Amino acid sequence: MNKRILWVVGVFGTLLLLLAAGLKLNPREVPSPLIGKPAPGFELPLLQEPDKTFSAKEQMGKVWLLNVWASWCVACREEHELLVQYSKAAPAPLYGLNYKDQRADGLRWLARYDNPYRASFYDLDGKVGIDYGVYGVPETYVIDKKGVIRYKRIGPVTPDILQKTIVPLVAELERE
Repeated sequence: MNKRILWVVGVFGTLLLLLAAGLKLNPREVPSPLIGKPAPGFELPLLQEPDKTFSAKEQMGKVWLLNVWASWCVACREEHELLVQYSKAAPAPLYGLNYKDQRADGLRWLARYDNPYRASFYDLDGKVGIDYGVYGVPETYVIDKKGVIRYKRIGPVTPDILQKTIVPLVAELERE
């Protein structure tokens, strides 16, 4: 009987330790299995011109950023002004993936807050987002000239992340 109680207490204690360790992790630092792998290919209609499409293949040979956003996303609003500023300096083109949103809502949102994207396309059913491993919006990816994902940010881009991580990475990738 004592062995059984010790075993149960030991298992319970181990589970508590694992839970405590898990609570200390930062969900924005979830490693993506796509880092270092080719970005999933896709072709989607443009948000502003639905009769035209955007293909990720068109970006081969260029360093570019993909920002996943939605009009219903509160955190997207947090980073939006920074993305507008970034797009004016434009070390690399910024494209938007309007995720699980209604086209009209996305258009209204861009008209209200300004449009930082060279082009924005919409993923109404979220299939492209699933291919990219989107956990939620916003998320931002840096994709190199060979079409390989080199960086993924879960959550809003901050000035610190933009200046200390994204801009230097883009500059390095442009030199390659």
